[in-house]
Order: sequence, then C-alpha cells, then structure tokens
Amino acid sequence: MDPLLLVGLLVILFAVFTVLKAVRIVPQARARNVERLGRYHRTLKPGLNFVIPYVDRVYPMIDLREQVVSFRPQPVITEDNLVVEIDTVLYFQVTDPRAAAYEIANYIQAVEQLTVTTLRNVVGSMDLEKTLTSRDTINSQLRGVLDEATGKWGIRVNRVEIKAIDPPKTIKDAMEKQMRAERDKRAAILNAEGQRQSQILTAEGDKQSRILRAEGQRTAAILEAEGQSRAIDQVFQAVHRNDPDPKLLAYQYLQVLPQLAQGDGNTFWVIPSEVTSALQGVSRAFTEALPRSAATREEAPETSEFDEEVAKASEAAAEAVADAQDAETTKGPRQLTQGVEEPAPFPDLEREHTEVER
Repeated sequence: MDPLLLVGLLVILFAVFTVLKAVRIVPQARARNVERLGRYHRTLKPGLNFVIPYVDRVYPMIDLREQVVSFRPQPVITEDNLVVEIDTVLYFQVTDPRAAAYEIANYIQAVEQLTVTTLRNVVGSMDLEKTLTSRDTINSQLRGVLDEATGKWGIRVNRVEIKAIDPPKTIKDAMEKQMRAERDKRAAILNAEGQRQSQILTAEGDKQSRILRAEGQRTAAILEAEGQSRAIDQVFQAVHRNDPDPKLLAYQYLQVLPQLAQGDGNTFWVIPSEVTSALQGVSRAFTEALPRSAATREEAPETSEFDEEVAKASEAAAEAVADAQDAETTKGPRQLTQGVEEPAPFPDLEREHTEVER
C-alpha cells in the first residue's frame, strides 16, 4: 500500500474527528460547562455550539429541570425522647450550572445531609403528637432553611414533603389503644345522649297523653254530670207536673223488695220501717176502689186482665213478706240499722191477700 495514501487517509480521519469534537449540540433544559486549559470558560446553551478541540474541555450535561429526590427514612428524636423514622421527599431545581459544578462537589448528597440535620433540629423541638399533626409547619421550616443554604450552590429548593412518620411499634400499639378508647368513649357518649333524648321525648309524650286523657275524662265527667242533672231535673219536673199518687210510689217501692234478697252472698237484709207503711198502702190500693182518670172513664179495662195484675202484685207482696219471715226465723232476730224501729205485723195485708185469692 502506498505510504502517501495511508498518510492522506489518516489526515482525513483526524480532520473529521477534529470537526466532530468542535461541534456540540445541547438539548433543551440542559447545560454543559466548558473549561479552557483547565479553567472555566463558559456554559453551553441549548442548541448548536462550537468549541476549540483539544483546548476546550466540555463537562457532562447538567439537567436544569425540577428534580425529585426521595431520601431513605432517617431516625429523629422528638422532644419527649421518642425515636421516629421520617421519610422525606425533596423537589429542587438547578438554576446556575456553574455554581452547581464548582461550588459543591455533589449537590444531591449535600442536600440530603442538610435535610436530615435540619429535620432533626425542627422535630427535636416538638413532641410526638405535635410532630404527627404539624407536617405543614415542618415542611415550611425545612424549605426555608434548605433554600437559604443551597442558594449559593446554584440550587433552588421548591418544596419539601414528609412522606411518612413511623413511630416505634409500642407507641403505635399505645396510640391504637388510645384511639380505640376515644372511639368507645364517643360511642358511649352518643349512646347516652340518644337514650337521654329518647327518655325525654317519652316522658314528654306520656305527659301530654296524661294531660289529654285527664282533660277528656274531665269533659266526659262534666257532660255525664250535666246529663244526669238534666235527667233528674226532667224526672223531677215530670213527677211534680203529673202529681203521682202515693199508692203508685208504694207499689214501685214494693217491686224493688225481691231484688234485695237476690244474690248468693246475701246473709241478711234490713227492712226499713217505711216498708210497712208501703205494704199497707199497697194493700189498701188493692182493696179500695181506685179513682179513674179521664181516660179510664171513657173506656174501662177488662175485669179479667185487671184481676190478673192484682193477683200478680199480691203474690209478689206475699212472697216478699214470706221471705222476710223466713229470714227472721232461720237466722235469728232481724238486724236493723241504727235509728230504725221494728215494723209492725201485717194482719190486714194477709187477710186482704186471702180475700183476693178467693
């Protein structure tokens, strides 16, 4: 092979390689630092860039987009001496590629360590309960400290989030028991409130029902008394208006006597002194001729029906007298109420009864 041809090929390859090293294409939202003879020269912007081969040194690309870094859980001691594991998530963005490359050797590791130390300082001044309920406060304090410290590194911390706070297992068990007790307490309180309200409503209902029942009974009693009063008044007016004969009243009184002796529990019954006069009046009513009214003067009743009624009345009177005498002979002397005299015998009634039967 011709040596001149070989040299030509080598020169052509070197020229092509030199041209390729002189051209640098940077993607969007990326940046590359350039050193010339070991010193920072400039930062390549997105797009087509040219450098001097073998003189300029181009460093790897730096991502200018917002980045998310999740750090492993870190043990933190609270104010009440409890160790909790806190897992954090950091959102940051490189704003100055030169500072990110020359001000800090590894900005990811630096941000992680700064987050841990700041977190321990913030959580160390809180107890466990406040730590669990103050995530927003912790996030804002962490973001303020990190943003201030990483500003000179060309990094802007946009957000810090606490992903998880894990207390010890014994604390978890105690918290679960406490929460269960709180729920049981609230359930018992709600149950007691419900029972109280139910009893109050039941008592109010009973009160209203009793009031209404009493008002109804009062109205019924008033109406019943008014009805009885009107009935008594009408009977009284009718009696006085018609002027009944004392013989009729005596007859009605006599018809009630057999009802006094009825009943299995009646061992004795008291005959008032007025019975004798009533019986005498009945006997005279049956023996004497009764005056006829205007209606009876026009049309007299049949003799047979009148005799039957008189016979039935006399039989009832005789039975009442016989029952009274049997009770007096079998059970001893007749018991009288205080202030009532012993009635006289009824010879006239017996004689008249015998005549009626004939």
